[in-house]
Amino acid sequence: MKRILLIVSGGIAAYKALELIRLLRARGHGVTCVLSTNGAQFVTPLSLQALSESKIYTDLFSLTDESEMGHIQLSRSADLVVVAPASADILAKMAVGLAGDLASTLLLATDKPVLVAPAMNVRMWLHPATQANMASLRARGVLVVGPDEGAMACNEFGPGRLAEPPAILAAIEACFDVPTPLAGRHALVTSGPTHEPIDPVRYIANRSSGRQGHAIAAALAGLGARVTLVSGPVGIADPPRVTVHRVETASQMLAACQAALPADVAVFAAAVADWHVARASAGKIKKVPGGAPPSLELVPNPDILATIAAPGSQRPRLVVGFAAETDDLMANAQAKRARKNADWIVANDVSPETGIMGGTDNAVHLITADGVEHWPLLAKDEVARRLAGRIAGALQ
Repeated sequence: MKRILLIVSGGIAAYKALELIRLLRARGHGVTCVLSTNGAQFVTPLSLQALSESKIYTDLFSLTDESEMGHIQLSRSADLVVVAPASADILAKMAVGLAGDLASTLLLATDKPVLVAPAMNVRMWLHPATQANMASLRARGVLVVGPDEGAMACNEFGPGRLAEPPAILAAIEACFDVPTPLAGRHALVTSGPTHEPIDPVRYIANRSSGRQGHAIAAALAGLGARVTLVSGPVGIADPPRVTVHRVETASQMLAACQAALPADVAVFAAAVADWHVARASAGKIKKVPGGAPPSLELVPNPDILATIAAPGSQRPRLVVGFAAETDDLMANAQAKRARKNADWIVANDVSPETGIMGGTDNAVHLITADGVEHWPLLAKDEVARRLAGRIAGALQ
């Protein structure tokens, strides 16, 4: 039996928390419920208590609750904290670390895994603020189930429906039965862009956010690997249980990768600049009124993928490269795999209209010696989980 701390936040989908409690209890799990002020507009403490057969907590400043248990102990006494439904409001509070009520305080104070089941209007779910909050939470290791796509109570249709209680139950139980097929393996992952200086204040870069590389590092760590992540400059949180080395330039990234060897698998998801300025200026380049713009001499950066994939005693057993293309995706990606001696290439179309570069979703094609797998458009963390699973299978 596992101990579940269930936080019920506001939203019409809160009524499904009652069915989730019933399913959890039927499976033998203990459930302690925290009902937010907004959640209490949709379900009652009495309903939750009747099904959970446990005291319901609602008030951060309850003298009785604090003397009996205390919110810190409550936040750490469970095996898993589940937020279902997770409203846009509570997800935003989690992302920035607010602690203004009992639910958000528990989430900030807990040292246990957290699983959220988002539920909200489709426009709220797709809003850039919510998507940025979700990316931040995923990068910190918060687990996510749903949302589903379908008709809303507000008569709109799209993603934002709470995942069905059986799916949430499955996600909860998966948290307690996580295989570790990569235990004892070392994985090297690169992520983010590189910044190649022009002068002390300007640089050559690209639009990579690092979300895909960071998600891959987290997924490999989740399967038990010891992960070294070499990251260019990004604005997202470090993945949990991962050793991170921060770099700026391609040369620094190559040096960090070589220092991290040996590794069983290397995944090169970083968007490395192809060139750097031959002679970066030591001072800021000034604009001369009426003068011509400066001429920049560009020279090639080191080829990190080809260098690590080259035959030799330090070559990882499995080398996975990425091919971000805007034209002739499959032909260019397959040629890259052969040219750079990579075992696999993950190809994706990063044309501006796809929104993939810097976005939260990705549609990839996995190219191996056995052929090509075409994956559908998925959240980047789901792409990472699928790729990590394939890597685990290849290393068996």
